[in-house]
Formats: sequence, C-alpha cells, structure tokens
Amino acid sequence: MNNINYFTASYEESRTEFRKLLELVKRKWPNAELTTTSIGRDEDNTIDTIYAEAIDSNNQVVFLTCGEHGIEGYAGAAVIRMFTEKYLNQINPAVTGICLIHALNPWGMKNYRRVTENNVDLNRNCFYHPDSIPLDINQNYEEQKELFLPNGKVKDIKKEKTDLYHQLSRGMADQGYQGIKKAKGMGQYEFKKGVYYGGVIEEESTAYLKQMQREILSTFPHVVHMDWHTALGPEKEVTLVISEHEPRSEEEIKEDYKLENIQKYSPKKVKGDSTNHFYKLKNEEFPDTQLFSALFEFGTFGADREAELREISTIILENQLYWEGAEREEDRQWILKELNNMFYPSEEEWRSAVMKEAQLAVESVLRKEGVI
Repeated sequence: MNNINYFTASYEESRTEFRKLLELVKRKWPNAELTTTSIGRDEDNTIDTIYAEAIDSNNQVVFLTCGEHGIEGYAGAAVIRMFTEKYLNQINPAVTGICLIHALNPWGMKNYRRVTENNVDLNRNCFYHPDSIPLDINQNYEEQKELFLPNGKVKDIKKEKTDLYHQLSRGMADQGYQGIKKAKGMGQYEFKKGVYYGGVIEEESTAYLKQMQREILSTFPHVVHMDWHTALGPEKEVTLVISEHEPRSEEEIKEDYKLENIQKYSPKKVKGDSTNHFYKLKNEEFPDTQLFSALFEFGTFGADREAELREISTIILENQLYWEGAEREEDRQWILKELNNMFYPSEEEWRSAVMKEAQLAVESVLRKEGVI
C-alpha cells in the first residue's frame, strides 16, 4: 500500500480500517481477538483492542497504542496499520504476543481535539493511586493563568494572536523560558476549562489503559511498548520521549536505538504521564519484568522557541474557541486549520515523512529488543 493511503479523514473511517487488521493478525495468531469498549457518554465512541498471547510461550509482547491525545491518533493509527502489514511476518508468534490499541481517547479523535469530553489531558491523568491526583501544584501555571484560561469569544484572530504572542513573550521574560515550559509540561488540576487540565478523577480511558498495562505486565516477562503522538520535536522527524525511570542515559538510548532525537523527562515535572505510570507499576509490582515504554512524537512546527510559542498559542486559541466560540466563521476556520497543522498536517510531504520515520523507529526498537 502507498504510505499516504494509511491516513484517514475521520475517526469512524480510522476505526473501520483498524478493525480490518484482525484478519491479518489472526493469520499469525489464530487466537487473536478484537474487543470494543464504549467510553464516555456516546456509546459509539470506543476503544478498540486487538490482543493475542503467544502461541507456545509468552516470552515477550509488542504493544502499540495511539489516540491518547485524540487528534494525534490519526497519525498513530496510520503507523499501526503500516506496522501490521509490513512487520508482522518478521515476528515469531510462538514466543511473542501482540496488543494493538486504537483511539485511547475516542471522543477527542472524533472531534479533532487533544482532550477528552471532560477537557482532560489523558497524559496528565494517569496516577499509580487514582485517589492521589494532586491539586494546586502548578505555581507557574497559577501565576500565568490569565494566559491559559478562556476569556470570551474570539473577535479578531489577527489581533488576539498578536496579543497572545506578546503576553507569552512577556511571561517568558518574567518567569523565564523554563517557567512557561514548566507551566505547560506539568499539567494543572484546578481549572476545568483551562488548557493542560489533568482532571480531578480518573477518566474511563485512563482506567482502561492502566488495566491493560497491568494485564500485560502480569503475562509477559518482556514488554515493548510504543505510543504514537504528534507535534513535539524537529519538523518531519521522530522523537523518542521516555521517563527517567528508564535507567539508561539519553546518549545510551540514542546509541542503542540509532535514533537522533531523544528526550528524557522527570516524573517530578510531568504529572500523570501514562508511560511513567507503566514504569511505576512495573517497579512496584513486577520488578523482574523487562519493560521498554516510550512516546514517539512526529514533529510539526519544529523544536525552537518560536515553534513552541506557536504551539502554546494554538492550544490556547483552540481552547478559547471550544468554550466561548468565535464571532466570525473565518476566525473559527483559521484556528481549526492551525490545530490541524500542529497535530495532523494534510501535506503529503509530512505524512510520507511520518511513515519513513515510523519504519525507522519500529525497526530500530524491535531489533534492539530482540523481537525481529
């Protein structure tokens, strides 16, 4: 298949194509099953999972997930389809299991938003103890909350975008660049209509993912997990983002997987991250299990300060549009287009680069982990 044809235009189309993968998987794993779980208020919003244990011995598992950040699931689903068609024949089903998850945040994917229908960023909602979601922890966000909260209808996008850039630039000057990055990266748990909201209770999608993590860790002594995202990192390149619970340094990871862009993050600075939860669960309850779990991000705007400014502005303006609306249709369309440019660009060049970079990542990781 032409790489571009892996990409779809709607959640329903993407889900249909994912469900078709069961037939391919069953050729290698006859015991494979597709499960469908309704999430949220609309029963047709579903997380779909294709799962099979190894035929003879559960030595290891390949675990691919997408759609944790709704709209980012389109590129992730394309990668999972590519992986299924191009790499299954290199995997030994006698000793290797398979788990593929489509649309961890189905409402967000259907509605082209990053967050759930409760405005929750799922990757700030995943805690080892679900009753321990922190409150009032993000001082940097608190100090700049007028930037991050919706404040009325969008009236003039050119003026509001310019004003927002100036405000963010001043915030960077007052707090320093790292202060804004901390406000964005940590997540916040006070302002339900604000950006980067992690929620105050565990989302259904979070509970589902945690259950799957536990099942996989309890079944397989070696777990290889690749979670697909978009936006972060150099444009048209893949960036591997991994928890500091992974003991290897960035340089060691770069050497092991032959990937150029590596980022490690501290659980102290990023709250409620799902891969961090995976490592925490493994360390606390399955210490003998070998785990590799990382986010793989396909860059869109770039990795410099100007790109990050554009990224934060886009998130803020889209959130304002969602809660307050826009006076002019052309302004609404501009914001939605900019959101797509950030998370699901339509350009063939970007989509071709995603497929090329994804194949590089898949091959590098699965070879290093001894899966292919």
